[in-house]
Amino acid sequence: MKTSQNHLEPLPPDAATLYVGRVMHARLKPVLHRFEYHVFSLLIDLDRLNEADRQSMLFSVHRLNIFSFYPKDHGDRGQSTLREYVNRLFMSENLPVPAHIYLLCYPRIFNFAFNPISVYYCYDASGQVSGLIYEVRNTFGQRHSYFAPLKPGETSDAGLRQERDKLFFVSPFMDMNLRYKFRLRPPRESVSLRIIENDPEGPILSAAFWGQKLAMTSGSLFYVLRTLPFQNLKIIAGIHWEALRLWIKGMKLRHRPPPPLGISVDGVQKSPSDIINNIQKGFQ
Repeated sequence: MKTSQNHLEPLPPDAATLYVGRVMHARLKPVLHRFEYHVFSLLIDLDRLNEADRQSMLFSVHRLNIFSFYPKDHGDRGQSTLREYVNRLFMSENLPVPAHIYLLCYPRIFNFAFNPISVYYCYDASGQVSGLIYEVRNTFGQRHSYFAPLKPGETSDAGLRQERDKLFFVSPFMDMNLRYKFRLRPPRESVSLRIIENDPEGPILSAAFWGQKLAMTSGSLFYVLRTLPFQNLKIIAGIHWEALRLWIKGMKLRHRPPPPLGISVDGVQKSPSDIINNIQKGFQ
């Protein structure tokens, strides 16, 4: 398989960047159901949070503003910095810690945010993607992260391709015995993420985000505020609206199992203590 050069292009130069685009969901069976809407995402360099905090008077880190980013919304909920959190995951698998970490997520708008999925892009010193973390939330206040170090064969001219078994309950209309196929192009002038949810017979649902880069300035933030002022409220309201439409179409609710441990690696669930123990074993 040919190695893609997409992830060898220069890393995003700014501490924080916007990506403006669209989200699409398409349910393929047992009923057809599709929706699409405009969104924008924030890409933030986890080693340059102070610099990102100074990029615009409309955006703040750790502080209330029209747009804001709070690290405690992610990772281990503020028990450590996001850099320390990611480093521990890599160290627990005896992998070199990333040289650069970028997080793609929705920022808070008027102090509110809901992120169905946030993606950590982790790079080595040469600028190659060395791993990803898919941080998934549901509307029941639960969260699970799939830690996915990059393996041979997962990179091609088409981008990054990974697969993971579903371990975390998200939609009340989806079973648990499913498998995710992740298809990504790392953020440069554009970014794309597609998740295909499969049962043993094939695809059930396809969800995608694609966006174009937009420098994060006061002007661009004013633009997205004017065009998408209630994006985050729209996301949470849209989830419930589309669930109602599926229910009307005859979809049956599934039982919600207990949540898994907070992190999984290759299908193995791990608690924070498991990760610390693995790190300690690596030093022995």
